[in-house]
Amino acid sequence: MIPRDETFRGTFPFAPYFSTAPGFNMHYVDEGKGPVVLCLHGEPTWGYLFRHLIRELSDTHRVIVPDHMGFGKSETPAGRTYWLQDHIDNLERLVLDLDLQDITLVMHDFGGPVGMGLAARHPDRISRVVSVNGPVAFGQAGLPAALEANAQESPWFCWILQAAKEERLESVLNESGYNILSTLKLNGFERNELITPTWLEAYGAPFSTPADCAGVLGWAAGFAAGVHRFEQPDMVALEKISRLPALAIWGTADHTLQGKYFLPLFRSLFPEGEVYELPQAGHYSLEDAPDAIGELIGRFLEATTVSVI
Repeated sequence: MIPRDETFRGTFPFAPYFSTAPGFNMHYVDEGKGPVVLCLHGEPTWGYLFRHLIRELSDTHRVIVPDHMGFGKSETPAGRTYWLQDHIDNLERLVLDLDLQDITLVMHDFGGPVGMGLAARHPDRISRVVSVNGPVAFGQAGLPAALEANAQESPWFCWILQAAKEERLESVLNESGYNILSTLKLNGFERNELITPTWLEAYGAPFSTPADCAGVLGWAAGFAAGVHRFEQPDMVALEKISRLPALAIWGTADHTLQGKYFLPLFRSLFPEGEVYELPQAGHYSLEDAPDAIGELIGRFLEATTVSVI
């Protein structure tokens, strides 16, 4: 676990907050005031991924960025499972603890299924949905086929399935603090100039020992074992969420989650939603194109905010 006051040479200068509501110390950033923007990371990142967006939006919004259990500055408790449904449970408890309302979800990677799980359980708390290379899994009939087809082409998912079959998944991912660069690059970012000692330290720090790697291992192992459970919305939640303003931003050089499989799921759920494809950005598009993404999300928030006179 990263020390609470670690800023990585000032690149992540945000005050740390913690909630024990999920049953462990769950870290989150809470910057600015106004309507809530809840940013959800995926594998194997943490709130550091949203550092540029926090600065971009916190002048006009309350930006909350939690670290999932086993990631970032959050605790990695022993004896817990790290499946999708566990992360949904944890997020739900955090949101209820903070009593967050009028939430704009900003979701990357497996933050998509986690955030949409929250939306299925609490549709009245959600006001907008933003997907940034993150699947909006919300009971679509085409989701299983999309996941299977994507896994056949994705180097990351192909490796997970093969490594699990050969029983070497744990030995590799338990050293994520050491091999973090190969994992990030396999998933895909385009700007090699990002690779600085500070950047590598920030992304590798959560996984300094094998015991710290339960989160990154759990997500991969859960996929291989088929134990992640996607939340299924009822008809009330489906109708409520499908009517919300929605935005998808997709780095088309994503090696891990290909837009040709997941953007149709977004369009089927949000037929009036906006879609922007970024041709020179990869899976970690928030690293490759932070300015463009910040501008798109800022413009979307402004356009969909109703002024009260």
